[in-house]
Amino acid sequence: MRFRRSFLVVLGAALLWSACGGSDDPTTTTPSGPSGAASSVSAQVASSDLAIGAPQHFELGIFSSDGQGVKLLSFGQIPFTFSFLGDDSAAPQPGPTATGTYVAAFGTRRSGSTPTFTDPGDSRGVYEAEVAFDQAGTWQVETTVEIPGEGTQTLSSAFTVSEKHSLPAPGDRAQRTQNLTVDSKGVPLAAIDSRALDGAPVPDPDLHQTTIADALRQHRPIVVIFATPTYCVSIMCGPETDGLEDLAQRYPDRAVFIHVEIWRNFQKSQVNEAANDWACCNETGDLTEPWLFLIGPDGVIKDRWGPLFDPGEVAKELAELPRMKP
Repeated sequence: MRFRRSFLVVLGAALLWSACGGSDDPTTTTPSGPSGAASSVSAQVASSDLAIGAPQHFELGIFSSDGQGVKLLSFGQIPFTFSFLGDDSAAPQPGPTATGTYVAAFGTRRSGSTPTFTDPGDSRGVYEAEVAFDQAGTWQVETTVEIPGEGTQTLSSAFTVSEKHSLPAPGDRAQRTQNLTVDSKGVPLAAIDSRALDGAPVPDPDLHQTTIADALRQHRPIVVIFATPTYCVSIMCGPETDGLEDLAQRYPDRAVFIHVEIWRNFQKSQVNEAANDWACCNETGDLTEPWLFLIGPDGVIKDRWGPLFDPGEVAKELAELPRMKP
């Protein structure tokens, strides 16, 4: 089972590009900063499973490498301009425009006056906008942004839009999944939450109390995250799982909050069945995560986010739900 190549996986490649003196990747520029040191600035689409139809969350990450380290663009807003590329012989067709707003990984710094490169340990995130696409095929997003120390940067990244979503999406009925809980027998604790290693207890036990199937049977709203905090390739899963726990503490009467661990046994590449039901597979056959789903009391998926979610946006949608009866 493969994981998708998220934009933060590409950060590692950015170090190699810098060490090799640049890249032929059209999404990358190599300006010379005020000190004269060459740096590579790149954009990478963080979203997966994009499809034509209703507006959906589109996320873009921007990072820089100067051979000394990698930094992420954080804070503020940036413009998105979309073009449909079609095949190689077709001229790009102008598409929608949108404004991307910075969404930080939970627990990292969220606010700043303008887009600025930051150390990933201080702030890391993506720019998100609601975008609708009307054609399946290859698209491109372009952004032009003024970055302190880097000047004006125009960056682009290509991505695929499909006819239909390959993963559960808003409007679909939620699957009656029997995910592992703290009451599951005969499974290692790390299969319930990958942070429960070497005798450690399952963290955030309130996120592992019930199954999606049971909550659906009780007609309760559900907020469920599919993530592997320990083995995540995008370094987003742990913070996003912590963000779900924070929402669970603040809105205990609005929904049932569930964390589904991806791996049953990471060393043997065994995926939990519940994760396989929801997170496998996108258009390239990859297992994708993290994903957060909001399911209504009618069992229909209302919204989803991946790889990052804005807690304020999720909280607003939770507040619109009726309070659960005891």
